[in-house]
Amino acid sequence: MIATALDNIPMPPVAKLLGWRLIDARPQDGWIRMAFDGKPDFCNPAGFIQGGILSSMLDDTMGPAVFVMTEGRLFTTTITMTVNFLAPAKPGPITGEATVTQLGKTIAFVEGKLTAEDGTLLATASSSIRLVEAARALR
Repeated sequence: MIATALDNIPMPPVAKLLGWRLIDARPQDGWIRMAFDGKPDFCNPAGFIQGGILSSMLDDTMGPAVFVMTEGRLFTTTITMTVNFLAPAKPGPITGEATVTQLGKTIAFVEGKLTAEDGTLLATASSSIRLVEAARALR
């Protein structure tokens, strides 16, 4: 497993709830891959994972991409996030990937996607993210 700045901070409760796990990262490229548990408890009455949960998974992939790219110097707060739901998400393993497309001084732009275990593209997202010094944000 690759060592990243994520190793130096405690896992937030929401990440634990989502079953968040780092699979791979290329910090120099601003790229990260995460694993999530698509739990039956996350499903709507139709038996598919609720869109808000998928949005949380995307958010919990895109923010860490910036954190890892900046070697833990910059923490993120989401300004906007546009999500496109492309296929119903059934319970089971879900993979998230994100790439930092532009890192500015105060704002970053990130793109993300979620895929099912069989490779089905479930959702995509783009986000604008405010950058905050981690020393100030993670007190």
